[in-house]
Amino acid sequence: MGFSISNAALRLVSGAFILNSGINKLSLPVEQASGLQGMASGAIPPVGTLTPQQFGKYLSFAEMGIGAALLTPVVSSRLAGLALAAFSGGLIATYLKTPGMTEPDGIRPTADGTALAKDFWLAGIAVALIFHRRRAPKGNVGVERP
Repeated sequence: MGFSISNAALRLVSGAFILNSGINKLSLPVEQASGLQGMASGAIPPVGTLTPQQFGKYLSFAEMGIGAALLTPVVSSRLAGLALAAFSGGLIATYLKTPGMTEPDGIRPTADGTALAKDFWLAGIAVALIFHRRRAPKGNVGVERP
């Protein structure tokens, strides 16, 4: 598997951020869970079939699981990146489909959308983790390892 300082940095920063976010959502008030669920259901309609309490718990557990996977060295960077890509894809879809979050061009965030637009960096980290290739040891010039 090997060790890459660049991947470790990406995993540590994003993993700690997401794990903390999940822990903070363990005791999410119903009103706040309902608000998050309303936004998410615009991008992911099946989310609307859950109760706000269920949604809050599932979101919390998902964030803690993804954060833990990113922080656990035995989980491959590619697998952790794939989990992060799926999660960040849902966040980006929520941002893009929630009215009032983007300027008329549909991409740039409004003042209200800035908090959600930052989730694009998670997608960038996911891509870096999925497609990172380690260089072969010296002596095998030009050969890349998976």
